[in-house]
Amino acid sequence: MSATRRQILARTGALGASLAFAGSLTEIFAGTATAESMGRRGYGPLVPDPNGLLDLPKGFRYRVLSKEGDPLRSGEGKVPSNCDGMAAFPGSPAAAGSRGRRGSTYLVRNHENRTNSRSAVPRVRELTYDPGGEGGCTALELGPDNTVRSERAAIAGTSTNCAGGPTPWNTWLTCEETELRAGEENYTKDHGFIFEVDPYDPRRTGAVPLTAMGRFQHEAIAVDPRTGTVYETEDAFDKPFGLFYRFLPEKPRGGRGSLRAGGRLQALRVPGVPDLSTVQEPGTTFDDVTWVDVPDPLARHTPIRFQDFGPGGITHAQKLEGCYWGGSCVYFVSSFAHRAAGSAADHYGQVWKYDPQRHRLTQVVVFGPDSDLQLPGESPDNICLAPSGGLMVCEDGDGAQHVFGLTRRGEVYAMARGRQNIGTPEKPEWGEFAGVTFAPDHRTMYVNCYTPGTTFAVTGPWGH
Repeated sequence: MSATRRQILARTGALGASLAFAGSLTEIFAGTATAESMGRRGYGPLVPDPNGLLDLPKGFRYRVLSKEGDPLRSGEGKVPSNCDGMAAFPGSPAAAGSRGRRGSTYLVRNHENRTNSRSAVPRVRELTYDPGGEGGCTALELGPDNTVRSERAAIAGTSTNCAGGPTPWNTWLTCEETELRAGEENYTKDHGFIFEVDPYDPRRTGAVPLTAMGRFQHEAIAVDPRTGTVYETEDAFDKPFGLFYRFLPEKPRGGRGSLRAGGRLQALRVPGVPDLSTVQEPGTTFDDVTWVDVPDPLARHTPIRFQDFGPGGITHAQKLEGCYWGGSCVYFVSSFAHRAAGSAADHYGQVWKYDPQRHRLTQVVVFGPDSDLQLPGESPDNICLAPSGGLMVCEDGDGAQHVFGLTRRGEVYAMARGRQNIGTPEKPEWGEFAGVTFAPDHRTMYVNCYTPGTTFAVTGPWGH
């Protein structure tokens, strides 16, 4: 986490504010259902919560599922701090051969702990990668009414577990956003890997780094459900900036554990474009992109983004973050680019689309820098597709913190506002939201408050 993360929507709770962007917003919603409700401007004004936790529109209710520092129901320790990326999985015996209970929902929740965290992920023996690591994931099983049936550590001893993504076989890929090595800080092993987590029984996946998928500052992933190709973003704030990767597994769509078999890691090259920030015209298309093998995926001596990719170099982008699959394409986000930080050009967010069948890269949307920064519209980050056909986005800016909704028409509305003051009465502060996701039946929105780590279940008239 940093002060510049997840600022897709900035500093306003104004209902129905207009986005300042250029490009085809409808592209962002590719592969989602169309709903009549997308013409509306949200669900109405937020109602102050008398309990001082979460403001919601009238008709919506929340349940606190879990809070940092409380005992885990497994008895393994306390609920860890820094709740971040998250996904929800169906509880059914038909789900990838799982032993999940029908009617249950299973959450896997990242904890972006590095060292000296307020509450580390308990280091359960068979689930711990590095005893020096304090990050990892926890897993919750929820009943049909969102009562918590179980809560336990799912992987431990990792570091800076930020985002990730689900697989078609109903597991979670948790990403370490770090490149720290053994011997640095308190670590006994190298970090910067992806790990697979089984939401139903984490012992079936253990704590095995997927080394062939690269060692770098991972942010998010998306899987092509047809081919099993995994796309990966690298969140690098400093120059040289991150790369956009694809991983071609030896066992495509092989199911739980198949990614351990290895594969090829490649990075995207756009000929003549060393920095994606220079592309400022939405709709710009590149039909000549190529994928270049990463010389040393483990970054034994040199971080990947510093490595020599041969004649033609490689294409970088500042703050590559959100990544998701929509329709037949993968979408990824550059959260911002600033010349002052070494970028070739300025922008307050880009959304890109890659079509693997046509080998085509297209810029879909660009934000700013001429946009009004008092309107929601800068620095897009992780994106959650909502059951109504729109988006839900977590805010991480100054002042009040919100979950905002975005309709297909480009209208922004406040869906939730955090009320847990982590500052003082004179100088209040509120923790960012993270990990917004929906239950498989689309009836519940789950979302985390990063600080203090709190997981909410929000129910109400979704899509009405």
